[in-house]
Amino acid sequence: MSEWKGKTALITGASYGIGEEFARQLAAAGANLILTARSRDRLEALAAELHQVKVTVITADLDDPSAPEAIFRETESLALNVDLLVNNAGFGLVGDFARLPLRRQLEMLQVNVTALVALSHLYVQPMITRRSGAIIQVASTAAFQGVPYFAVYSATKAFILTFSEALWGECRPSNVRVLALCPGPTATNFQEVAGTAQRRSSEKMQSPAEVVRLCLDALAHGRSHVVSGFSNRLMVGMERLVPRNLVVRAAARLFRQFSSSSQH
Repeated sequence: MSEWKGKTALITGASYGIGEEFARQLAAAGANLILTARSRDRLEALAAELHQVKVTVITADLDDPSAPEAIFRETESLALNVDLLVNNAGFGLVGDFARLPLRRQLEMLQVNVTALVALSHLYVQPMITRRSGAIIQVASTAAFQGVPYFAVYSATKAFILTFSEALWGECRPSNVRVLALCPGPTATNFQEVAGTAQRRSSEKMQSPAEVVRLCLDALAHGRSHVVSGFSNRLMVGMERLVPRNLVVRAAARLFRQFSSSSQH
């Protein structure tokens, strides 16, 4: 029997991509779901499809600093104990840091980092009290090096990886698991939002289903982080053997092509 049968999972950014796939696989495992994102229509359509379990929809925009507390208050008012928190919501923006709009980059920090920390803090406390629960934080292979022209995004993912590993260490005595998921290129709408769709269209990507299956297996084995895909694991391993400035210069050559096109 699945460990999630009859449990409740809260998934942010559940309307597309990896978040939507988490909802599908956890529902198939018998978990009840709390789905949150900005698009109520997409969430309600997904909830109707996953009718085999109880699904609660909470519309929220994590750009708003008050959103994590509002989500927590709503789950508390509904007497929903969250057994698994999946902090999946996030976005990227490619381009020259000095030329990209500051407001949009600060929104990226709010969604990718501040909201994730706030939700983790709110939900980990009752998990520790119950001595049961798990948190999945969606980072990226970009967490392992600075990525020019993806500077703020890669920094947010580096934060998520480091924060998650530290939290994993803190929570082990309470039997609460924490895992950072580090996917590489994945077939979602992320590339269109970030402005990298042109390059990614010719690149072999993993499916969200592959990424989520690997993540849930790594969580079951108590891992602190997991890199999805053999080629991505090989790349991350090789980067650790090469001087960091060379890795950053290689990344600059790779992403420079998007800098001008994304700002016109």
